[in-house]
Amino acid sequence: MEKEQAETIALQALSFLVKDEDLLEQFLTNSGLTADELKKRFNDPQLLGGVLDVILGDDTVLLDFCNAVSLSPDTLVKARRALPGGYDIYGS
Repeated sequence: MEKEQAETIALQALSFLVKDEDLLEQFLTNSGLTADELKKRFNDPQLLGGVLDVILGDDTVLLDFCNAVSLSPDTLVKARRALPGGYDIYGS
């Protein structure tokens, strides 16, 4: 998967995440970011990889997101691999 396509999917995931107050709070807490920092860095490929990690880290959230945007979980894994740090985590 091309990096640009992966970033687009991750931006969809970020939009999904910010619509859920609990998921957003979890992401901010785990990342150490403030809401203002998130707004400033929303297009940072490393941050977008972290967003996909949150989505991929919970099967219920993963399936809810995949259903919402009509993507397969495998597509999300491929997107994560295309972003910084993803290959190390999700392999080939």
